[in-house]
Amino acid sequence: MVNYKLVTYRVANSPRSGVVVEEEVFDVAELTGRLSYTTMLGVLNDWEAAQALLDEIATKAKEVKMKGIPLGQVKLLAPVLYPSAIFCAGANYLDHMLEMAAIQKIDPEPNPRTIGLKPWHFVKTSRTVAETQSVIPLPEYSKMVDWEAELAVVIGRPAKNVPVDKALDYVAGYTVANDLSARDFATRPQTSPTSPFRYDWVSMKNFDGACPIGPWIVPAREIPNPQNLAIKLWVNDVLKQNSHTSKMIFSVADQISHLSNRGTLHPGDLILTGTPSGVGSARQEFLKSGDVVRVWIEGIGTLSNTLE
Repeated sequence: MVNYKLVTYRVANSPRSGVVVEEEVFDVAELTGRLSYTTMLGVLNDWEAAQALLDEIATKAKEVKMKGIPLGQVKLLAPVLYPSAIFCAGANYLDHMLEMAAIQKIDPEPNPRTIGLKPWHFVKTSRTVAETQSVIPLPEYSKMVDWEAELAVVIGRPAKNVPVDKALDYVAGYTVANDLSARDFATRPQTSPTSPFRYDWVSMKNFDGACPIGPWIVPAREIPNPQNLAIKLWVNDVLKQNSHTSKMIFSVADQISHLSNRGTLHPGDLILTGTPSGVGSARQEFLKSGDVVRVWIEGIGTLSNTLE
């Protein structure tokens, strides 16, 4: 079985889905003869059948020495353009919970798993998605934009009321994400700390470019255990986050199961699974124009963006 990665790349002014085999890109729709596979959402919506066809492309590319486009010559877009939903786990690494409590000068919350709580998510809009190597404009209203390295799950089958022990069967693959956050707009001014109307999730999490993902999707079969991956983030080559997905409070499977019990997950939906300690808020360091942020996850690759 030949390993491959899935990308969305630009041809003329149109996005196309591609398979990357040994640093060359092959057009999925062209080689399968399936027009619906032009987009990555089309591939994911037919994931059960698509996997066998993608295997054929990858095998031929390697064994027959088919000629593709060198990876370095294509413009990569976000691997999933305009997913119908982006769910983001909050407070899912214990070390991050502790550092955020210190920032807010409050007593740390108890481990939510030990007191019987479920995973907790917020949402980002599909239009916040940005690709690797892109320049992301800092929102004019914020002076405290923070970084958050995250493992992102790409759903490959409709999932409803999925048990934890079956949850990973619904994953098409994994990619890298950076949950950019405008920390100075986490709460609304002149509201009481106890007010139910205190938090401003739209301003903090949904500005343009607030969800860079990429550079590609690695199929789930190549990552048998998503809880065994190193994760790191650098700002201007200075290491800021250095952790491991084994430190999640709620696993990838826990999160898929929980979300599928709240509503149906659909192919192409993304789940950002939380960030470890090392965010800028802990040091009162925030992103500024010209900063380059790189997020690396073991077995997947590196997502890189420049802020302006």
